[in-house]
Amino acid sequence: MANLAVRSLTVRNLTVHPLELVAVERFEGARVQRGGLLGNLTGAITGLLNATEFPGRETHPSGDATHSAAVAVTVGPFCAAETDVRPADPGREVLRLTFRSDDRRYTADVPSPSSRSAVMAKLDDGPRDLTAVYVPAAALLAVFSSAQLDAWMRELHDDWPLSLLSIPGTHNSPTCYTALPSVRCQAVGVPEQLRNGIRFLDVRLSANPDDDTLALVHSAFPISLTGTKYFADMLQDLYRFLDDNPGEALIMSLKREGTGKGTDGQMGKYLERGYVDKRRDRWWTEPSIPTLGQARGKIVVVRRFALDDDMRDACWDGRGWGIDAQQWPDNCEDGTGGNGRFRIQDFYEVSESQNIDKKIHYSHGQLERAAEQAFALAGMPDHRPDAETPPFFVNFLSASNFFNASCWPERIAAKVNPAVIEYLCVCHGEEGRGPQKLKIGSAGTGIVVTDWVGANDNWDLVRCIVGMNARLQLNN
Repeated sequence: MANLAVRSLTVRNLTVHPLELVAVERFEGARVQRGGLLGNLTGAITGLLNATEFPGRETHPSGDATHSAAVAVTVGPFCAAETDVRPADPGREVLRLTFRSDDRRYTADVPSPSSRSAVMAKLDDGPRDLTAVYVPAAALLAVFSSAQLDAWMRELHDDWPLSLLSIPGTHNSPTCYTALPSVRCQAVGVPEQLRNGIRFLDVRLSANPDDDTLALVHSAFPISLTGTKYFADMLQDLYRFLDDNPGEALIMSLKREGTGKGTDGQMGKYLERGYVDKRRDRWWTEPSIPTLGQARGKIVVVRRFALDDDMRDACWDGRGWGIDAQQWPDNCEDGTGGNGRFRIQDFYEVSESQNIDKKIHYSHGQLERAAEQAFALAGMPDHRPDAETPPFFVNFLSASNFFNASCWPERIAAKVNPAVIEYLCVCHGEEGRGPQKLKIGSAGTGIVVTDWVGANDNWDLVRCIVGMNARLQLNN
């Protein structure tokens, strides 16, 4: 995928609008200390323990441009164009690129100061919010329309099946607290995840007989060493977010774990009567995949537990409660679950750090399979009224090994997440560029379930996933 012999910059436009690169300026790069000495020392220690990058220094353009040139490179929507521009010398130079879109100009420094994504500056108050993600190994700049993460679903047509969207998610979503190694999977809490684009939540609950109080757990362990955390409190965060952003939809995968002695059936009844029925307006419990319009303002239940017969028979004309994902293949590269409603990559038994390459390969393959799916709305050329709703493609980037510190969640994420960002920017949705050379359909990513996004405010992976929804706007 990466080409170490690349000698010129490539621009990939992943928006619905044509872009034209019109000017290039080259600056010497100056390394600037970020934060104070104490803050940098604390951050470096945190980064060492958590295997997440701490950007103690940033590269900024220094002085006047050493070279300036007018250029004319047009890049159509969802196209890539190789330029004659030499990439910046890493750590020594910064390129300032000026683009034009609908007679408005936008600029981005490449690489951005912290080598992460940057929202392009608007030189003349343009209407678009564009994100630039630079991949040094491929000398490629990907441009996304994913700057506004708090309410990204509002741009999409109501009639799209929820399963066709590119949806960022988190694995063991509420596990952001101080906890045992391999239990903590997230850098930040659920409210911050939602504000930054996460729309799929993976939640594990412990249930006890005759008590509808549900505790948040990860496997057999509590998610915090400083006191039990409860499902009810997390729901209040979700309700507040949906009250503020009624055009968004959340998907919640629910599974019973922990040391509680309650059964799946008891937990299902607790969920329905003790939680969902109190805010029926905020839940989708029908056992079918909704459209985005049907799901807006709601939490869509994906049920990874069994129902008692009486509850199943009493709900939705005997069809059950929630989207049935009780059947869930274990430790798989590409398994089928939920009676065909789910295609799942969840290879998680990584025994050695070298096996992370296998995990990355499986993740890329699942992204390609998701991109192959196609669906056309009424009025589009390929529309078929009898077309089946595509399944959810669920792609877990998470894996761990409790007994090997190099395979704890944050250390795996430190390798897997950047590899997936690079794949999305360089290859995803490009015919013949995936590992299996599959055809490209709607070019979505499916649900991509991550660990440790948002560490040090790095949301690049989420921006790349959300940005892939732009193709669905072409025919809105």
